[in-house]
Amino acid sequence: MTEQDKVVRRAHDDHRLDRIERKIDQLSEAMIALARAEEKLMNIERNHMTTYDRLNRHSEKLDEVDNRLIIMEKTNAIVTKLWWIAISVAAASLGSHFISIGG
Repeated sequence: MTEQDKVVRRAHDDHRLDRIERKIDQLSEAMIALARAEEKLMNIERNHMTTYDRLNRHSEKLDEVDNRLIIMEKTNAIVTKLWWIAISVAAASLGSHFISIGG
């Protein structure tokens, strides 16, 4: 092999190594980008789970409020019925009293 062939060969090898280095740099940049994307996805998933948990707690609270409301509606219905019974009894008593006075 002549000296000129060695120089050409070395230049060719250097060029090839430069291309390999560029490819390695591109691969490492791609790996870094993938790691960042994975971190973002993990943060999104964590935020999603936090929101999901909060919604579940709100749903449970709404269920508790709904149950209380049902109990209050029943209590209110009973109190309203007792109120109208008391009003009816009072009206009947007054009517009876006025009939007995007038009669």
